[in-house]
This record gives sequence, C-alpha cells and structure tokens, in this order.
Amino acid sequence: MQPFEQIVTDYGPVVLRVCRAVLGPQEAEDAWSETFLSALKAYPDLPPDANVEAWLVTIAHRKAIDVTRAAARRPTPVETLPERPGRTGRPEDWDGDLWQVLRALPDRQRQAVAYHYLAGLPYKEIADLCGGSTDAARRAAADGIKTLRTTYPRPA
Repeated sequence: MQPFEQIVTDYGPVVLRVCRAVLGPQEAEDAWSETFLSALKAYPDLPPDANVEAWLVTIAHRKAIDVTRAAARRPTPVETLPERPGRTGRPEDWDGDLWQVLRALPDRQRQAVAYHYLAGLPYKEIADLCGGSTDAARRAAADGIKTLRTTYPRPA
C-alpha cells in the first residue's frame, strides 16, 4: 500500500477541483480537508485493488452533501457580500465567472460535470454516487456541458 502522504499528493488536486466545482470556492477547502481526514481514518481498511481516486471522490461527494446541508441550516445573511474578483489563467486558479455559471446548473448536472470532466469518473460510478442510472448521469453531464458552452463567456 502507498503511504497516505503519497495519496494526498497524487489525488489532492483532483479532489480540490471536484469540491470547488460542486461547492464553490469558499467551501471547497474545508470539504477537501474533511475528505482527507475521513480518508486517513479509513485508508488502512481499503482493499489493495480499490480505485483510490473513485474512493476519494465518493468521500468528497459525501462531504459536499454535509456542507450543503449545513449551509441550508444557517440563517440567511441580511446583506450579500460582494463576489470575490475572478482570476483567470492556469486551470488551478479559480475563475469566479465560471462558478457563477456552474452554480446556476441543477445539482445533478453540476455534480455530473464535476465528477466526469474534472475527476474523470466513468458514468457508472457517477450514477452510484448521485443515484440514478448510468444513462441519467451521462445525460446530466451532457446537458450541463451544453449549458456551460452556451452561457460561459469565452475569452477574447
């Protein structure tokens, strides 16, 4: 078995991108940390032939659900804070404009896009994570990408 530190190094960026796409930039880092804390506890029991990336994305998905539920229980603020300025450039940088478009997608589409196009999970695993069929996961991802292509401003 690989040392857990190597797992974090190898899969940390993918898990962070998934958390950002599903939750947004403000809550992604906490979900990422919670994902790896949970994974650290369960890692010794992970079968040697397990798909580590899919396992971590599954944990991140559950942490995202926890964050979403916790946010729903918080009181609504009276004033809205201004958005953080968008950053463009390397794929690792966060683009606030992209988050605005992702946030407008229905939950299933946003999750399918994040899990398939950012984490590289097959549609079967997305269906297992989110519920529904493989075809429904494929359709949600396709619909989400179609919406992103028509609504996300392309760089000049």
